[in-house]
Amino acid sequence: MHIPDGYLSPSTCAMLYAFAAAGWYSALRRIQRVLATRTIPLISVFAAFSFVIMMFNIPLPGGTPGHAVGIGVAAIVLGPWGSILAISIALAIQALFFGDGGITTLGANCFNMAIIGSFMAWGVYQLVAANSKLGSRRRVAAAAVAGYISINAAALATAFEFGIQPTLFRDATGAPLYAPYPLHIAIPAMMIGHLTVAGLAEAAISAGMVSYLQRTDLGLLRGGKSLIPEPLPIVIRAERSEGRLWLATVLLMLLTPLGILAAGTAWGEWSAKDLPKGQGSVQVPPATVPAGLQKLSTVWTAPFPGYAPGFVKHPGLGYLLSAMFAVGLFLLASRLTMTIRKRWREREVRS
Repeated sequence: MHIPDGYLSPSTCAMLYAFAAAGWYSALRRIQRVLATRTIPLISVFAAFSFVIMMFNIPLPGGTPGHAVGIGVAAIVLGPWGSILAISIALAIQALFFGDGGITTLGANCFNMAIIGSFMAWGVYQLVAANSKLGSRRRVAAAAVAGYISINAAALATAFEFGIQPTLFRDATGAPLYAPYPLHIAIPAMMIGHLTVAGLAEAAISAGMVSYLQRTDLGLLRGGKSLIPEPLPIVIRAERSEGRLWLATVLLMLLTPLGILAAGTAWGEWSAKDLPKGQGSVQVPPATVPAGLQKLSTVWTAPFPGYAPGFVKHPGLGYLLSAMFAVGLFLLASRLTMTIRKRWREREVRS
């Protein structure tokens, strides 16, 4: 679902950036109203968790790999607004440092996964869970359904954006300028894998995390209310639970080399040079790379493309080091932001 540079027209990218920016602005405003001790750490840990989860590629029907995103559990714990920020941060780090998703298409990727995915997950979870107790099995089932539907909703939006490109944007000869696959190819190619495998992976992760939190920190299942300031004893317990979440993320990070066992590139994420080679069995590759796609594909060159630092020869080690760099970046940013916020509040008190 990570749309690379060149697959969407500039006008499509601009429109989706505008939609994403509206979501980011609204999320920041909502989060600012409840800014509490655990807000920044929680958003940071779920951004890191989402980043790591997306590194575990699994084989999909058609011969291409895919992955879960972590949208479901992020929306359940943080509420839709906190989830928008966490998933967007993860996607931005992927695009900027590792070339996983484009810079021109970052707005589209955030709109699809962070915004559509988060609201779908939150809405479905609330509908299925209804007024059940936080520790009930119904909450686990609701999380599974929410995760499954959210990732498929994001995939469908991505497929639609791919599919309208060859209809709306062609050169003088009638050849597609950007993504070359129309709706009747893009939708089945994207949805078959997500409906059958990736969606189930997202469901399992969402249900598993909710079940884990029911045993370790029930308060995190209050949704966006998890970010509201709490009495001191609860804050102390919260710090311990967040530490456990970081520990779980780090343990998953150590397993990320397993994520490259599923060979190949996810559908619609090929580089311009790889597009004509064809990937999997769900589409016929174009004879030539579309001109607009070729031009926009060079907009940004990530320092560690494909999670493969140039100075590391072993693919598994490079993948692990990339995960370590990203998780360390999330943790450092969280600590730095908390330190700055603490000093700013101390100055306010003194003044």
